[in-house]
Order: sequence, then structure tokens, then C-alpha cells
Amino acid sequence: MFYLFLVLVGIAGIGIYVLFIFNLVPGVQQERMGVLEPLPEDVGKWKPDESGAAGSSPDGIVRETRHYFYEASGKLVLQVRYKNRESGEIVRVEPDEPVKRRRIRV
Repeated sequence: MFYLFLVLVGIAGIGIYVLFIFNLVPGVQQERMGVLEPLPEDVGKWKPDESGAAGSSPDGIVRETRHYFYEASGKLVLQVRYKNRESGEIVRVEPDEPVKRRRIRV
């Protein structure tokens, strides 16, 4: 019975460490889990997608992509839009695709 109590106290200690210390002490999360890889250099800038047939079509529609970083939530997404080459009008927009950033050990 004493060993069961000892295991429960140990589990409670680990829980307190993870819930409170891990989130409230600055730098602990980066030290334990690593930092996220850096953002791309061209964040927020639209660029034409020249990858094969999807880049440009014969009817004058150009596919453009950009990475966008939502600072409030810390999310990086890939946005895609299709523009008319002559008028510059946006024809259609694809849904945002989340980009998974890896953690790098320091």
C-alpha cells in the first residue's frame, strides 16, 4: 500500500512540473523540446508558382503562392491564389494549408 502511495506522489510531482513549471518558466520549453526552425525569407510575399503546368495556363490564369505567419497563434500556412494575367483580378483562392515546422535542438 505504501508503494502505491509513493507512485501516486511521483506521478503528481511530474504532473505539477509539466503543467506549471514547463509553461511558466521562460526558456524551459525551448530547452527541453528545442526551438522551431526559422521562417522562410519571403514570408508574406506573393510569388508566381512556376512548377510545371500548375504555374500558368493557356487561358491567362497565373498561380501564385505565399507563406503567411499568423503571429497571434504562431501558425505558418501556405496560401494559393489564381490571378488573371491581363487584369490582375483574383479568379479563385484555395484554402490555407498549414505548414508543419520542425523542432531543432540547440
